[in-house]
Order: sequence, then structure tokens, then C-alpha cells
Amino acid sequence: MKTLIINCSPVRSGATAEICRIIAGQLSGRFDVKSVCIDDYSFAYCKGCRSCHTTAECIQHDDVDKLMSEFARADRIIVVSPSYWADVPGQFKAFIDRCTPWCNTHVPHKTIPSGKKGYAVALRTGSNMKECERITGTIEHFYGHLEIEFCGDLSLTSVENRQDVEPRKQEIIDFCNRI
Repeated sequence: MKTLIINCSPVRSGATAEICRIIAGQLSGRFDVKSVCIDDYSFAYCKGCRSCHTTAECIQHDDVDKLMSEFARADRIIVVSPSYWADVPGQFKAFIDRCTPWCNTHVPHKTIPSGKKGYAVALRTGSNMKECERITGTIEHFYGHLEIEFCGDLSLTSVENRQDVEPRKQEIIDFCNRI
């Protein structure tokens, strides 16, 4: 089984990246794991032209198709997102917006193979769990439009820096054991 882990933060060495590293390490014994960072891909914002609603193709040709091919190859997808103003980072939100050609709310639309399972990990610096719930909700909504089954989540508050992850490692391991 192939598992895709996405670091939604553009920071490649912070807390989000550390959580991705722990998850990859925990799952690598059971799954073929690939980890990517949203910043590994280059894509523009959605132009709102809606041409994809009639053609199932975006007029922009960039790395969105490349990242969606990773989604297509994976059996399990784990999105790990920090809170940027109480939601996913803009880079990941821009990617979500650009996935409209795959969105099941219009026909025609592209599809990825069925039977995928999706998970979310949300983290934030403060103690307000509602922000994590909002992030998880965004990811769950995104999965729904791609027809990926949402199977679980982990919310971590009071995580600001990489060193804040170590005391939470057991929670991350427990989450991995549920995948």
C-alpha cells in the first residue's frame, strides 16, 4: 500500500516537517511511504475562469497535475497542516482551489482512483482546539470532493517549534497505529 504524506507548510525544517518525519518513520514498516512538501511544487492561484467546469482541464499548466498524480498513486493520504490564521496555509489552500477539475460537484470532472483513505493532522501554536478543528474541516471537505474517505485526524495544540514536537511524539505514534 502506498502512503502519501504532505507537509502543508512551506517550512521544510519546522514542527510540521518534524511531525511528517515521525509519521513517515512509523508507517514505513507497513507501507510504501512518500513524503512531499507543498513547497516542492510550483503552481499559480485559481483564476476563477470556470473553464474546468466544462472541460475538466485547467487553463494553467503547472505542478498541480504533478501533485494530483501523487494523490492518484497513493492508497492513503495524510495531510499535515499548521495553522495560518486559523486555517490551512495559503499555499495549500491555493492547491485546493486549483483542484476544481477533480471536484465532484460538476460534470465533466477528472477523477483519481477510488478507495483512497485520507487522514489529517492539524497543529497550532496556541491552546485553542477550535483552530485545529477548522483545519481538519477544510481537509475533510477537500477529501470529500475528491471522493477520498476521511478516516481520522490528530489535533496538536501548543506546538510552535520543532522541539515542541518531541513531548507529543506518543500522540503521533498512537495516531499512526490507527492508520
